[in-house]
Amino acid sequence: MPNIRLILEYDGTDYVGWQFQINGRSVQEEIEKALKQILQSDIRITGGGRTDAGVHARGQVASFSIERTVEINKLAKSINAVLPYSIIVQEAMEVPSDFNARHDAKSRRYSYFISQKPTAIQRAYCWQVFQKLDFALMQQCAQHIIGEHGFRSFCKVETDAHQHRCTVHFAEWKKKDGLFVFEITANRFLHGMVRALVGTMVNVGRSHTKLEDFVSILEAKDRSVAGMSAPAKGLFLEEILY
Repeated sequence: MPNIRLILEYDGTDYVGWQFQINGRSVQEEIEKALKQILQSDIRITGGGRTDAGVHARGQVASFSIERTVEINKLAKSINAVLPYSIIVQEAMEVPSDFNARHDAKSRRYSYFISQKPTAIQRAYCWQVFQKLDFALMQQCAQHIIGEHGFRSFCKVETDAHQHRCTVHFAEWKKKDGLFVFEITANRFLHGMVRALVGTMVNVGRSHTKLEDFVSILEAKDRSVAGMSAPAKGLFLEEILY
């Protein structure tokens, strides 16, 4: 049984998220439909990151096993031919039989984009924040979350995570092409964690929350004390590392 890994890019605007749901189209559902059409069998895929509704990806990973051989060098092109234009397979490859896109992941990297100026073309891919933001204060917030912490204050209350400790390997704000870009890499992420972090850091940047209060919020392990979640459209799953 060949085991296949796909590297995927998608625009999440029109989807309810990665994972199959009964209330709308999911990225997983569209890929499984395409695979069924090509391989003439029901295929269930495993995703490396469960992106929420409206979140985009440049480096999502999915894996699946099949019961017959396929032409790997033609598989990506065949899948792309039947997928919606908002989803593409960048690469398809055969991997060891025990590879699992979700459970074998060592870390995941996300980026969040903020524009301080009105933008027509990029409006679906960033959060437009027109108040002045203190970049240095937001950078200090990012430094406070590096390391192992409990992120209960920055995840959705209904999260199914059994525990809330994550190890953040890298967190930094950058200025790139006129945008504020938050980059974060961690061993795992809780449901809504990046968006809640960004929303709270932006509150610090526009002087709605003090820097010392951000530290207190992190330590409080209480979602009600943190800021709003940043809009999903500015968030990108960039890479999954194995």
